[in-house]
Parts: sequence; C-alpha cells; structure tokens
Amino acid sequence: MAPGDAVPSGTWLIVTSQGVKDDEPVRAVEQELARRGARTVRVPFEADDTGRAMALQWLGDALVDGPVAGVLSFLAQDERPDPFHPVVPAGVAATTSLVQAMTDLDVTAPLWCLTRGAVAVSRAEPLARPVQAQTWGLGRVIGLEHPERWGGLIDLPAVLDEQSAARVCGLLVGAGDEDQLAVRSQGVVVRRLVRAPADRTKAAKPWRPRGTALVTGGMGALGGHVARWLAGHGAEHLVLTGRRGADTPGAAALQAELTAMGVRVTLAACDVADRTALAALVKEVEAADGAPIRSVVHAAGETLQAGLRESDPAQFARVMAAKAAGAAYLDELFADGSLDAFVLFSSGAAVWGGAAQGAYAVGNCSLDALAEHRRSRGLPATSVAWGGWAGGGMVDDAAEDTLVRRGLRPMAAESAVRALVQAVEQGETCLTVADIDWTRFASAFTISRARPLIEDVPEAAAALRTDEPIEDMAASPAAALRERLASASDAERDRTLLELVRTEAAAALGHPSADAVEPQRAFKELGFDSVMAVDLRNRLTAATGVRLETTVVFDEPSPVALRDRLRRELLPADTGRDAGPDVAGAETSKDAEARAVLAAVPIARIRAAGLLDQLLRLAGVADGEEAGAGREVPGSGDRVDENRVDEINAMDIDDLVRMATGTKDA
Repeated sequence: MAPGDAVPSGTWLIVTSQGVKDDEPVRAVEQELARRGARTVRVPFEADDTGRAMALQWLGDALVDGPVAGVLSFLAQDERPDPFHPVVPAGVAATTSLVQAMTDLDVTAPLWCLTRGAVAVSRAEPLARPVQAQTWGLGRVIGLEHPERWGGLIDLPAVLDEQSAARVCGLLVGAGDEDQLAVRSQGVVVRRLVRAPADRTKAAKPWRPRGTALVTGGMGALGGHVARWLAGHGAEHLVLTGRRGADTPGAAALQAELTAMGVRVTLAACDVADRTALAALVKEVEAADGAPIRSVVHAAGETLQAGLRESDPAQFARVMAAKAAGAAYLDELFADGSLDAFVLFSSGAAVWGGAAQGAYAVGNCSLDALAEHRRSRGLPATSVAWGGWAGGGMVDDAAEDTLVRRGLRPMAAESAVRALVQAVEQGETCLTVADIDWTRFASAFTISRARPLIEDVPEAAAALRTDEPIEDMAASPAAALRERLASASDAERDRTLLELVRTEAAAALGHPSADAVEPQRAFKELGFDSVMAVDLRNRLTAATGVRLETTVVFDEPSPVALRDRLRRELLPADTGRDAGPDVAGAETSKDAEARAVLAAVPIARIRAAGLLDQLLRLAGVADGEEAGAGREVPGSGDRVDENRVDEINAMDIDDLVRMATGTKDA
C-alpha cells in the first residue's frame, strides 16, 4: 500500500526505553516528523514494579503542555528481560505500563507501537527479532480492548533511511484502517489472514514417530490426544510432563491406556518454565534410553482472563512462563538438529488478539515467532494457532459457550490431530487451524472499528458487506410491536420499549430476567462485550424490524438511551414530543446533556477543580432531604459545605464545564 498525502501535525510523544542505546531509528523518525512541521517530545520510559506509579508520572509530565496528536512507542526494541519478571521482555512490560498510564490519564491520542525485524514479509527475509514479535501479540489485544486510543503496529526495516522514515510518518496519519504494517525498501506491506488450502503438489515427508517423544502438558486433554496418536503411529517411549506429574487427575488412566497400546510411558513432574529441571529431565531420559529424543510437542500452557488495565505483572509473567519461557528452553535444548518434529501449540489469540487475553496472546505469539526463527536456522518447527478443541483442554463449558457465540466452533479432537500431522508433514511453519463461523466472528471482531486483517477471507468479506443480522428477522413480531405502539400512550410506549430492551439485554448477558438490567446503568458496566453487543443488536433488530448498527450498544450507552433510539426509529413523528418524567427514572435531557459533556472531561481535571468530591458528597444525600449547613454525608466522614452546594446547584451546563476544565469566559 501507499501512505496517504496527509502530513502529521501537532505534538507527538516519542516513548523510548532508557535501556536501549541504539536510538538511530528514533532519531530518523523524529527528524522526519520535524521536517514535516510536527513537534516531538521524548518520554524516557522504563518498566517498574510500583503499581504503575512511575509510568503515570513519566507520561503525566509529558502532557503538562496540553493534548498530543499521537504517541509513538519504541519500547519494543528493549529485548532485555524485565528486571522484576524475567520471563517477560522489558519492552512488553513497559508497553503494558504505557497503555495503563494512557488509560488512567484518559489519553486517547493514537498509540503506535514500532518494532524492527519482528515480522517476516517474504521467505527471503526471515524474522530476525522474535522477542520484539511479542509486542505484536500485545498490540492486537490493545487494539481490541482500547480501540479509541489505538493507532497500530509498524515494523521497521533493518536500515531506516530517509525514504523509509518518510513512509513511517506518512502511515501515522494516512494508513486508513490498516493497523498492522511493515515498512520495507520496496514499499509498505499489510498483514492479512488468508485461507491456505493444502498444497497437493508439495512433497510431503511422512511423520513416523520413532524412539522417544516428549509432550509438555502431556497429561492435559490436548496433550493426551496427541500422546494417543504418537503411541499409535510408532513412538516407543512417551514422556508426558506436568507440574503435578503422576498426581495429575486422570494421569494414571491415561498411562494405562497408552501402555495397553504397547508403549512405555513416563509421567514426569516438571515445570517447563524451570530450565534447570527441564534440562535435567531431558538428560535423564536420553541417558536411560541410550538415544536422543526424536519428537517434541509443547502443549503446556496457562490462561488468564484480565484486561490490560487490570493486569497484574506477576500474573502476566506466570502465563508467559508456561508458554514462552518453556518454548525458549526447549529450543535451546534441542538446537542440534536431531529432532524429527518440534511442535508448538499456539492459539488464535496470537493471530487476531483476544480481549482480556493480553498475556496469553503475547505468550502464544512468541511461539509463532520462535517457530519462524528456528526454520531460519534450518531446524524443524511447526506452530499451530488453534481455535477451540471439543472435549476439554483449557476450554471449559463456559468458555466454550463464549467461543461459539464469537463464531469459534469447537473442533473434534480427531480432526484437529489430523490437521496437526498434516502441517508437520507438509513442513508448515506457522498456520491457524480453527472452525470459524465468519458471520458471527466478523460482526463481533469489527464492532468497534474496521479490521482489514480478515477482509481477504471470502466469508468474512461477505458478512462485512451485507451487515445482515445473524438470525432471520421475523416480520410478525416487529409488525405486532408497531401496532401495539401506535395505539399506546406516551408512558405505555416508553414502558414497552424499555422492557423490550431490558429483556433482550438480559438474554444476551445470560440473566434469567430483565430485573438484572438497570435502566440507566451503562451497558459496559452491565458486562457487555463485543459479542454480547452484536447479540443484543440482532435480538432487537428481529423484535423491532429496525436495522441497527453493530455498535448501537456503545453509541447508546444505557437501556434508557437505547429505548429512546428505538422510539425515534419506530415512531419518527413522535420525536418532537415533550417528554415528561420517565416512569423508570430516566434522567432529564439536561441531566443527559451534563453527563455527556462532563464525560468528555478528564477525571483528573474534574478532581483538580474540586468538583468531583462535591458531586460525590451530594450523591450521598438522600433524595428529598436538604443538605443543611454542616450536614454529615453518610459514610464519608466529611461535611457538605452549604455554600458550595448552593453554588453547584445554581450552575448551568456551561458553568459546570468551565469549572471542571479550568477555563474562563472569553
């Protein structure tokens, strides 16, 4: 692609790591931005273990002169181990802290994460920096969790000349919807997910397991399925690892089953994130067998459901340890070329991201990058990014239901194993194996912004073009609703539509009744994610006949607001009515206006103006009571200043905003 003609302007923060001495790419981009008229401010950054306090200070200091046009992060280039959690690269830890600080300070300027050599754009140019590739896994999650402050990922060439620097700067404002790009001497390359049919013309090398096979996570559901295949196709000795070894639930039964197939089975208690223990196990097994291990399957892993804003560094590191550190140690221990197969179990979260799966996405992305790096060194490696497997693994019933609603159908274990074997035999390095309902997946994946990543998949492109609801619309319920509304009073119309919204919202959330859905509470606070938002849109479209956009839950922030939207759509002649008090306690138009305006003001400014505490104290006074002089607010330990209360009550919307923002009349 070619960057647009737009020119970056305003102030751009250049976030760098204090531990990286080579600032050549930073200087090249800074100089090009300055040449185009933009102002740049360097922000030295470092991962810290102080609860993001330092990150807030560094970023806050850089924002004292006002808002910025964008944030460019070069943190990924710090490949050192994080000093507090060594299994996590310092660049990944610092980038996570940066996102948390941007969120806390309400910085919505686009964040661009720059790497160098983290992706391969052709076979002639192998992936050179697998550690930096982990930031790509993190970036995909940032884009899903924080679309309002996401710019994208740009991979730089080994040599950043003036032309390449110009391309980078052009992309910052001219990339359109593209958010995963690589700048090279020949131009700009974008990332796409494409279907890859089996190449029947490619000579396949049959995978006939021989000797000993090592399966990490081998006593789990997925590892067990692979172990059964290995036992049935020639392996003589299976070494299955897990933290609890033979004490793992179901391990004894699996061992008995495999032994009955004629293979020797060792159940080893070994944490693959412990390099010393793993090396000792390998040495012990090979010494006992008198031969090297021939096949390695890394299926160990751990999940963590937590948004990036809430991610705890220690938990993040724990997930990374099982996936990334274990794979790196296996790579070191089997770097002599003696293996027939080196298989890594990755995840779709590494390919398209996953909300609340930051650590898991990064860890699995590291497996894909490791496989590419091994191949470039002439060593066998196959990394498969899986969708969900049926029948266990790290996907329980609740998680499986969520995946299905997102369009990721569970695959039969037998089919998944066949695909794995085929990938190894075809010499594949990285591929994704998943059963995807693209109509569902595309709607949820693109709810907050366009995602060009999936546009080359025919079914996804068709779903994005049509914007048809997932389920067939039933004409009779919609017609009956319109007829009912036409003969109803204003109050009855409001009650009917609000009850409809609350009922369908409860169904999308999995609640048994509408009572669980508070009329004025924000959909996000009620627990809505992108999948649930699409589900609610489809339900309301079917019930009303109104074609609603997939983002309607985020455009109309509460059930009351969505009720009003439906009324405008269904009864356009009714939009000018003088709405009286809402039977469900809906806020007045002035209240709504105040909420909308004040929501745009950073919370730090409201607090600095002294307005936040007063509003919170006022909220503690019971309805109908007067806030008398010196009256105590229950539970606060403070007193309400009567003069301050009267002052705030007398303010109109403009006065409140001026007070919160610190502005004065012209």
